[in-house]
Amino acid sequence: MSKIEIRNIYKIFGPDPTSVMPLVKGGANKQEVMDQTGHVVGLDDVSLDINEGEIFVIMGLSGSGKSTLIRHLNRLIEPTSGSIIVDGENVLKLDAKQLARFRQSKMAMVFQRFGLLPHKNIIENVGFGLQIQMVSEAKRNAAAQEKIDLVGLTGFEKQYPDQLSGGMQQRVGLARALATDPDILLMDEAFSALDPLIRTDMQRRLLELQTSLKKTIVFITHDLDEALFLGDRICILEGGRIAQIGTPEDIILSPADDYVAAFVGDVNKAKVLRAKSVMVSPRKLTAAESKKSVQMPVNALLEDLMPIVLKQGNIIEIIDDAGTVVGQVGGADIAAALEKDNLSA
Repeated sequence: MSKIEIRNIYKIFGPDPTSVMPLVKGGANKQEVMDQTGHVVGLDDVSLDINEGEIFVIMGLSGSGKSTLIRHLNRLIEPTSGSIIVDGENVLKLDAKQLARFRQSKMAMVFQRFGLLPHKNIIENVGFGLQIQMVSEAKRNAAAQEKIDLVGLTGFEKQYPDQLSGGMQQRVGLARALATDPDILLMDEAFSALDPLIRTDMQRRLLELQTSLKKTIVFITHDLDEALFLGDRICILEGGRIAQIGTPEDIILSPADDYVAAFVGDVNKAKVLRAKSVMVSPRKLTAAESKKSVQMPVNALLEDLMPIVLKQGNIIEIIDDAGTVVGQVGGADIAAALEKDNLSA
């Protein structure tokens, strides 16, 4: 089910964007528009659906339009033309009061640079959105404490932001976004300012939280590995236009054009492909095979299957969420995947 519907969004920065629209709609690219008019094309006819409960990653190089796009969802940026529908409601038709209510209740944003208030302690920072909503101190502190516990910062409630590490500060920012219980989380380069090890920890923590929270998350990144690790689906932007939308497997195995192919060319596919991508129909195992067989879920990564099959010689039975065997992976199947996709054992 679509939670967010973006239809034919154009954003042109400059003194007279309307006059430039015919040029853009006529097919002129970002550089051509800049050269001829001095205007900057931020988004060029972007249409997409974001499903309820998914992590939808928008990625691209600097200047591709990814941050511009996410800021349209809560109208921090107004489009030149197009429509944005959230839960059936056209966000662009909301008046000032309706928009403020929408931002407070429907969406929350996690920023790259944390955005914490230095004069407030952690529980006050986490509860700040609820304070704006005029929630009583007792109720907002209770809600804030719940989210502080959720992100693993129990015991730091009375500390101040400058007393915490960067990773801990980002967890505070995440807890603050969750405290108002929004349907949608907007995360704009949320982890890019963190050290690599802390960044990896935050990525894993987000996925752990998502298994229970089931929020609709729109995540902006310029890092392909991060996009492939987090995204249920990925949208790659180039020059304000959509280059491709698909699952990580779609993006890796079937790039839409040369730009996407170059973008993903150096990816270790074993860290992206999952059991469901390489499994074959199950057959009855021999007694000897059954003794050595191992069961793995359909979403298990190929890099987790490879040592079991290639080094231990086991046949892996692939099971769905109900525990039903839906496929098998053996040495020949891994070898075929290695040969087809130039993977490394």
